[in-house]
Amino acid sequence: MKEISIYAGTFDPISHGHLNIIERAARLFDQVIVAIAKNPSKQPLFSLEERVSLVEQSCAHLTNVQAVGFSGLLADFAKQHQAKTLIRGIRGSDDVEYEIQLAQLNNQLAGELETIFFPPSVTWRYLSSTMIREIYKHHGDIAPFVPEVVMQALVNKEKL
Repeated sequence: MKEISIYAGTFDPISHGHLNIIERAARLFDQVIVAIAKNPSKQPLFSLEERVSLVEQSCAHLTNVQAVGFSGLLADFAKQHQAKTLIRGIRGSDDVEYEIQLAQLNNQLAGELETIFFPPSVTWRYLSSTMIREIYKHHGDIAPFVPEVVMQALVNKEKL
């Protein structure tokens, strides 16, 4: 049986920090599903369909990575895809307590579901999608932080 892992988030937008974790997970697991959350409580920069497409394009070089949009409980999504492992990125101590709570909750909801914490590379440790959106909102240069496909999508969005 293939070892399937899920890396979930809103990916609004996908960043080089996300890609770092996806590439590392792709070396460890047979299949990595990047689960892109709909999350109606947030005001995303990109629609769910756009975020799925951006992740697909950004991960095209990784043959064992698949992007899938979802809503609802991550534990249910993991069961549906027969995944036994969740990948979670943690940037620092502020993330740890929250992520441990999520890991324990997901394990309670989906029995054998384990969570593996990935610290990002030092280069991207400080980076978050929230910060990227804030820089973009104030007309700052986000090119160093995101894949080229994200930059192109933003240019196309501005033309509308």
